[in-house]
Amino acid sequence: MLTSFAYIGAALAEIAGCFAFWAWLRLDRSPLWIAPGMVSLALFAWLLTLIDSDAAGRAYAAYGGVYICASLLWLWAVEGVRPDRWDVSGALVCLVGAGLILLGPRTA
Repeated sequence: MLTSFAYIGAALAEIAGCFAFWAWLRLDRSPLWIAPGMVSLALFAWLLTLIDSDAAGRAYAAYGGVYICASLLWLWAVEGVRPDRWDVSGALVCLVGAGLILLGPRTA
């Protein structure tokens, strides 16, 4: 359960942090957007350390699927662009892959 919350929180923090820079550099917003963006990116990094995994790379790889889904939700909720069937299909494939990476049986 903690893993799910950590992944979801990390995804939201990373997207919000990156969007702060996007807003500043691409949408002509104030450079003051950088400060909350940096805090959000630091929160993202901390949340990923909470993932129960024997290797950081495996935790990050599995996170990729969650990030893709969260990005499409951001696209819809914040940017007002509804994901199409290809977006949704691709996200589902990524989530299955993330599950295989994170939950697959490991040999010693």
